[in-house]
Amino acid sequence: MHKTFTRIATLISTAAGQPLSFVVALLIIIVWGVTGPLFHFSDTWQLVVNTGTTIITFLMVFLIQNSQNRDGAAMQAKLDELLRAVDKAREQFIGIEHLTDQQIEQIRTALERNSKKLANGKQKTAGDSVDRLLNRIEE
Repeated sequence: MHKTFTRIATLISTAAGQPLSFVVALLIIIVWGVTGPLFHFSDTWQLVVNTGTTIITFLMVFLIQNSQNRDGAAMQAKLDELLRAVDKAREQFIGIEHLTDQQIEQIRTALERNSKKLANGKQKTAGDSVDRLLNRIEE
């Protein structure tokens, strides 16, 4: 069942993210709006679009969450492999996504504090990091 759901969720998510899907949705709304006078803007006419959009939104929330969960897990596995493979990387960071938000924030704060230590008499900043990166790209 998991494989089938994943396959269907992937297909629908991919299709929903295409420009054609947006155009089709837009056309449906335009047709609905144009038919308003024909149905005298009745309660049923309004209910049709409200019900349709509510159902689609409800189902898309689950599909989007499923896609994000899979993407996040895949990204985490890739990062864990990089941590494992790089000699100077700290393998203690593997699996920190399972910590609480507060614990992760403490780690992030400590890492930021560590990166701001003085190096060669001047304080490292994000700007310095960006400058070094740009210099490497230009070389």
